[in-house]
Amino acid sequence: MYFEILGKDTPLAPTLVLSAGLGGSGSFWQPQIDALTRHFRVVIYDHYGTGRSKGVVPDGYSMADMADEVAQLLRSFSIERCYFVGHALGGMIGLQLALTQPQLLEKLVVVNGWPALDSQTRRCFHVRQDLLLNSGVEAYVRAQPLFLFPADWLSQHEALLGEELQHQTAHFQGTENLLRRLNALINIDFRPHLADITTPTLALCARDDLLVPYLCSHQLAESLPNGELAQMTYGGHAMSVTDSETFNRTLLDWLLKTPNASSSLAL
Repeated sequence: MYFEILGKDTPLAPTLVLSAGLGGSGSFWQPQIDALTRHFRVVIYDHYGTGRSKGVVPDGYSMADMADEVAQLLRSFSIERCYFVGHALGGMIGLQLALTQPQLLEKLVVVNGWPALDSQTRRCFHVRQDLLLNSGVEAYVRAQPLFLFPADWLSQHEALLGEELQHQTAHFQGTENLLRRLNALINIDFRPHLADITTPTLALCARDDLLVPYLCSHQLAESLPNGELAQMTYGGHAMSVTDSETFNRTLLDWLLKTPNASSSLAL
């Protein structure tokens, strides 16, 4: 898999892994890099079968497979423990690691995640599937910002969205890869296992997220033995992009705080 290691390079520097959502690209985290590399050795990567991590995702691909890929990447650099931040699908990868390989995780942040797929999220995913299969890649990519960003942000960033449309279309991960990764995401259900996940976990959400209702993060935080909640008032599903200042501050405050200083934040 394609990866980059950024920031602190001393042997004792804490490692922070950033895992993107369904798009899979490590470049999603660009608005966080400057803030996080001041404190961590930061690992970003393109999920297998996306971006610069070329490959064909096999039939039956699962969240366990995605988690194993991250674990193998960490082992290749003799990284025995890390902080892990995942957005949506990336957060599900983090929960899978916390369930099956908890020794790897110091802390976990799940951004706009869920214990099991909500009906609203399923509805959005089905619309996106239909667009991809019936109208093609460009229609899928053109519609994607509607699920990610608030309306006012969209209207103010038309030029950027045009550039992203061209880039995302040119570097699309492939229909089969996307559908198999999406299928793994739709089918994962952590509800029977949440009591077994003891890694300190922050469920971070945006109240105006269209794709994943904020109540999903509330449910996740309440169900985890060491779960906490932080809620932003604005930003949509990709609030790490639309309000990166608030997101970065919230993220760092929780990652760097001393253990057992629990809190619930509304921002």
